[in-house]
Amino acid sequence: MFVILIGLYVMIGSALYFFQEKMMFLPTILERDYQYSFNHPFEELFFKTDVNTEINALHFKAKNAKGVLLYFHGNAGDLSRWGKITEFFVDQDYDVLVMDYRTFGKSKGPLSEAALYSDAQYCYDYLLKQYPEDKIVLYGRSLGTGIAAFLASKNKPQQLILETPYYSIADVAQHRFPLFPVKRLLKYRFPTHQYLPNVSCLITIIHGTGDNLVPYASGRKLFDLNLDNLNFVTVEGGKHNDLIHYEMFRTNIQECLK
Repeated sequence: MFVILIGLYVMIGSALYFFQEKMMFLPTILERDYQYSFNHPFEELFFKTDVNTEINALHFKAKNAKGVLLYFHGNAGDLSRWGKITEFFVDQDYDVLVMDYRTFGKSKGPLSEAALYSDAQYCYDYLLKQYPEDKIVLYGRSLGTGIAAFLASKNKPQQLILETPYYSIADVAQHRFPLFPVKRLLKYRFPTHQYLPNVSCLITIIHGTGDNLVPYASGRKLFDLNLDNLNFVTVEGGKHNDLIHYEMFRTNIQECLK
């Protein structure tokens, strides 16, 4: 019996290591000629970020834009979904640039943590050619919070907003698989807690207490870093994908972007 248990442990641990990308990234694929349809004017873009990569992005334009919001989305879907979600920020009078990660939607290229950071910086540099840096807001949701935090630590945006963030990917994985040495198994780190102390702009974190994907406790550990420029907003009962339905969330976002 003991041998069987050890065998199962090794089998599951091996699956966590070899199939972690399939567990972490849940993209849907779009054909190159797929036509997006949204309620606000937008431009579809293709960025050749390196020789083997092409990143698909949407650039929404508000009528009287106060600035631009660079949005990094979650770990599932594609821009046909995330474009609709980001239109909320266009309604707040902000232009929005949102990209699909490699292997998502129409984007192509080999995935890695370093590659995601590099593509994010490419998008930031693209915006710098059109907007003053103090008009750029970085926004991360779920998986995208680690990318947004990294980018904010390397640049000087107006502010950083994180929706349902994690302390690190390892922190979330350890919560889900407490019996395994996940820190040794993970190829992706996204150590948000290491990036935030190097962010000079205002940081706003919004997290729901009912989040069953990224535990509230993981996001709360970021507040415990005791950073003077960090504001933590708790949405009582809020889950991972429904914060927009809470007045607490909408009011705080509107306050950030006023």
